[in-house]
Amino acid sequence: MTTTTPTFPTAPEDGVPAVDAVEPGGRGEIHLVQLYPRDMNIYGDWGNTLTLKRRLEKRGYAVQLTDYNPGDSFPADADLFVGGGGQDSGQFRVMEDLQKIKPVMYELVADGVPMLAICGLYQLFGHEFRTIGGEVLPGIGIFDLTTVGGETRLIGNIVTESEKFGTIIGYENHSGLTRLADGQQPLGRVVSGDGNDGEDGTEGAVTNEVIGTYLHGSLLPKNPVLADHLIATAVRRRYSHETLEPLNDTLSQKAREVARNRPR
Repeated sequence: MTTTTPTFPTAPEDGVPAVDAVEPGGRGEIHLVQLYPRDMNIYGDWGNTLTLKRRLEKRGYAVQLTDYNPGDSFPADADLFVGGGGQDSGQFRVMEDLQKIKPVMYELVADGVPMLAICGLYQLFGHEFRTIGGEVLPGIGIFDLTTVGGETRLIGNIVTESEKFGTIIGYENHSGLTRLADGQQPLGRVVSGDGNDGEDGTEGAVTNEVIGTYLHGSLLPKNPVLADHLIATAVRRRYSHETLEPLNDTLSQKAREVARNRPR
């Protein structure tokens, strides 16, 4: 298990009230874990981790950032988990380890720990992923869904509407066709794009505080409401409060506008 400390560019902060200066770590520390970044981290998924870290730091929280890969000691004390997509080969490399940590993952989900699973990891958070070649990768069943490999890639900008998070904008690139079981809550309904399977109009899934989605792009830089929900949930569990000061999201809003109006 390794700990990484990335650096961040400074964005302009015009037109929006600045957050009061807080000494780094003055409000406490949040433990953020990347699940399987060595194998499940493509199509800009690293940007989700950077967004969470930066938005926490801007509000005065220190961030302990940990990479968890197969064979590492599992960081069960983490406050927030995020994992990305990967090729089928990457999923094969992590699936056995995912089964090993399944019991503790169930405990964390039941305890309300926030998690974000993108694309390939989203599929493995379901019951199984059956490749187009017929191979079956067992999942851990956090989401009540199954995925089968399709012959056509579902790719391009996508817009969805969520009852909880409003308009969610991202970029999908997958050939897996995910079917939700009756009663499984989707993350949103497709406005433009394909979503889970290109047919039923759903995108992603939500169980407790775990969010699964096919949206890359990265997802969180263009959807600060979703990023702040994950942060507020983590802060509430650790420190019994969830009031987050507003940040300047001018650049995020511009990115959303461009992505929403760009043809697939």
